Amino acid sequence: MGLSKKHKGLILDPLADNNPVTIQVLGICSALAITAQLKPSIIMAISVVFVLGLGNVIISLMRNVIPSKIRIIVQLIVVATLVIIVDQVLKAYAYQLSKQLGAFIGLIITNCIIMGRFEAFALGNKPWPAFLDGIGNAAGYGILLIIVAFFRELLGAGTLFGAKVLGDPIEKTGLYSIGYENNGFMVLSPMALIVVGIIIWVQRSKNKALIEDH
Repeated sequence: MGLSKKHKGLILDPLADNNPVTIQVLGICSALAITAQLKPSIIMAISVVFVLGLGNVIISLMRNVIPSKIRIIVQLIVVATLVIIVDQVLKAYAYQLSKQLGAFIGLIITNCIIMGRFEAFALGNKPWPAFLDGIGNAAGYGILLIIVAFFRELLGAGTLFGAKVLGDPIEKTGLYSIGYENNGFMVLSPMALIVVGIIIWVQRSKNKALIEDH
């Protein structure tokens, strides 16, 4: 199935000029919580892509039969069911990672991006556009998480996916042999906000149209 310009926009716009984190400022809590390391950030990103992509399709298919008064309850049931599936799959095939993510997988249920796309798009559009919108917004969220985690793990611990890439800080090899030291602040949650803030600044400096008028 080919993608029209409009359909391509549903996927590509959230990756840049309408990113749900940097532009809409949604999903910030998980950016603080799980971006100290790259691996859990990637798993969280994949989980959100699954939940939002499939969830948008389900809500779209049900959009004409959901009573408006209980639509939020229905949306919560759909997202909770999908999150339970993700949680059980992780426990079955990646138990240690599931323990590391802990309650944050469950908190996907309350992710503003997911409920926002259900309400703003899936309820008013057909399944195919709803699916593309879900994939696009989840990918935009996931890419931001991965970028933040990349810099936090690399600069905070000198590792990527747990592997030492800058050398050994104890034996003073690699960059550590010339006096480099890990920035311990990078593994603290507030640094996630600072890194996100820097990304927002870079994005707006390149595209002045994104700067809000006050």
